[in-house]
Amino acid sequence: MNHPTTLTVDAYFDLICPWCMIGKKHLATAIEWLTREHPDVAVRIAWRSYPLIPATPPEGTPYREFYLARLGGPQAVAARQAQVCAAALDAGITLALDRIETFPSTLLAHRLVRHAVRQAGSDVASALLDELFTRYFIRAENIGDPQVLRRAAAACGIALRDAGANAGSPDLDWLPSLHDPEDRPLRTGFGVPHLVFNGTHSVSGARAPAVLLEAMQRATLAAG
Repeated sequence: MNHPTTLTVDAYFDLICPWCMIGKKHLATAIEWLTREHPDVAVRIAWRSYPLIPATPPEGTPYREFYLARLGGPQAVAARQAQVCAAALDAGITLALDRIETFPSTLLAHRLVRHAVRQAGSDVASALLDELFTRYFIRAENIGDPQVLRRAAAACGIALRDAGANAGSPDLDWLPSLHDPEDRPLRTGFGVPHLVFNGTHSVSGARAPAVLLEAMQRATLAAG
């Protein structure tokens, strides 16, 4: 059976979403399985930013208060956190949600990811995503803080402009905009993680690697 040489993956994500961290891990596992079975298929991932709560102030908002208001009370928050922590453990990830103090704005972080894609490509952007997810969900850092973003970029070897004349200035206003004017807006109610394979087969949610592998195989067969 002939396979196309390339399988494209449009991966929609937000950095405040723990399911996106889990989904990214499952995607990596599924791609590993696919390339083991079909070494002639090259996978190309396009990281697509989708900020879930773009109105979050740049300085962020108190984490626990945000989720208490969003979910309705302490019991609902505890149940949701237990659910996501269990799913993360199944993916080999230990979250530290109880340590997070700030629910961050992710707009600047998404712009940094876009800069990484332009400067160094998808693989480096993927490493940056892992770094940002780790800093937020495991190290409880505020990934809306420009200083934290600069440290994340440095850890991934991503070059940034000098902070400028003001010593210690974290200014990152020069980063590229989140979307180009010609980008088609996503429909309202869009959820992440959301993966689209070869533009034809999509999977929403942090689905198991086997589910993703099946979708990739179907997309590959449809294009063949």
